[in-house]
Amino acid sequence: MIDVRKVTLHHLEMNLVSPFKNSRETVNRRESILVELEDAAGFTGWGEVVAFSSPWYTEETIKTCHHMLTSFLIPDLLGQTFQHPEAYASSLQWIRRNQMAKASIESAVWDLYAKLLGRPLADVLGGTRSQIDSGVVVGMAPAAMMLQKIEQHIDEGYKRIKVKIEPGMDVELLEEIRTRFPDIPLMADANSAYTLKDLGHLKKLDSYNLMMIEQPLGHDDIIEHAVLQAEIKTPICLDESIITINDAKNAIQLGSCGVINIKPGRVGGLAESKKIHDLCADKGIPVWVGGMLETGVSRAHNIALASLSGFSIPGDISASSRYWEEDIITPEVRVDKGLIDVPKAAGIGFEIDRTKLEKYRTFKEEFTL
Repeated sequence: MIDVRKVTLHHLEMNLVSPFKNSRETVNRRESILVELEDAAGFTGWGEVVAFSSPWYTEETIKTCHHMLTSFLIPDLLGQTFQHPEAYASSLQWIRRNQMAKASIESAVWDLYAKLLGRPLADVLGGTRSQIDSGVVVGMAPAAMMLQKIEQHIDEGYKRIKVKIEPGMDVELLEEIRTRFPDIPLMADANSAYTLKDLGHLKKLDSYNLMMIEQPLGHDDIIEHAVLQAEIKTPICLDESIITINDAKNAIQLGSCGVINIKPGRVGGLAESKKIHDLCADKGIPVWVGGMLETGVSRAHNIALASLSGFSIPGDISASSRYWEEDIITPEVRVDKGLIDVPKAAGIGFEIDRTKLEKYRTFKEEFTL
């Protein structure tokens, strides 16, 4: 029985090891909110708001998520009981969108539930892997610097490289990468930097043997991506366009993509992530777990999700040290020869380092019955 008696919001600010640039934004300092749930017996569950400070990725921001949590989600959770996290996820359907706010508290419910059962979260979700393949993202920078980063990540054992691209920084960049690294598993992420007017130009990317091009067109589009996919050989991966399982159904039916990226924050939590995973497995659409420059809390949830059998492509789940001088979990997430161990301890399988939490916390709020 899930019976939450206390919710604590930990507001954090952490500097990235290096600036992370894509076609829309450069992120230097990461705001986040950690959601801590506690039941009557003292068991705790942890989740994370993965929205950014500005609405460049989706319409949500840290501030809008805070409003949703304090005005709706937390008051709605306190005083209710649930037999299963999926029942809690279903109870949120009356709230339109606000997926990242929902996911922050829904994922904490999953962690709490797994701890109540004394089982790893991966096991509770239905995961079958003891290790997952790890991929890494290289943000925009001068080409020489990006090549250096790629070489470093290959040496570290990452099994897939993703580079950010935009008009004016795509064909020549990919040419340089392929000249130096002709055989690495490589994909490109456009973050909606192109339109159908760029069709002829995007066809040139077929020459570089990419695993996929991620979200080349509009962030909320499915129709035009179907037009583009019919004209290019490189599989399109949809990211921002897939908010619900219905979006995934429509995209698959229309032929808008060959791959789907699943981010729990973007789709409203782990329950919806599982539904999309199961649909794609049934339809033969490869899926992988995306990343949001998260702390170790969300990284732990992503590891558990990626242990499901349908995730056949290395996700954006890298080591804690990829983004942070120090993470707020212990042990930190580590990559060994391109693999991450799926924790065997109950819940997310990592402990929160309270000392580091306090170091990066700007303030906290507590809500009780």
